[in-house]
Amino acid sequence: MDGGAIDIAGAAASEPYPGSETTSEDLLLHADGFREAALTLLGERGAPGRRKRSAGRLCAIHAIELYLNAFLSRNGRGHVSLRQYQHQLAQRTAAAQGHGLQLRPKTSQHMAQLDALREYVVVRYAPERAMTLTQVNRLIASLEETAREVRAGLRLLPPRD
Repeated sequence: MDGGAIDIAGAAASEPYPGSETTSEDLLLHADGFREAALTLLGERGAPGRRKRSAGRLCAIHAIELYLNAFLSRNGRGHVSLRQYQHQLAQRTAAAQGHGLQLRPKTSQHMAQLDALREYVVVRYAPERAMTLTQVNRLIASLEETAREVRAGLRLLPPRD
């Protein structure tokens, strides 16, 4: 290899998987950032528009995933285990509820609906299917409840990280 080349394969093999050293507190703060972005793009602060709605939906879904990951991480779930969920919110929600997370049945049902409609994939790759997505106000309600309940649940748990 010449002096200016970078050994990407070797560097990747020696580096830990991205996120494998992230704490539950880091995940919580990361989720807060995506939540704020989602509310800006979807809420009163954001201008209407299909592109902003899609970006806001993606931020909201990702924030929910991160909040659930923070809760599960604090309850002993490792990063490899969390990655196995891929972007399945219903499975994450069920696992978090198994550890004591309190969500309304309507919110749990919405998580399953997000998965059934493949909303994460549609928002990322299929803007022509935007009309098939769940209502924005339902997504915001699920995001806000998940954020609130995860924060409440984490206050009750001793730090693990």
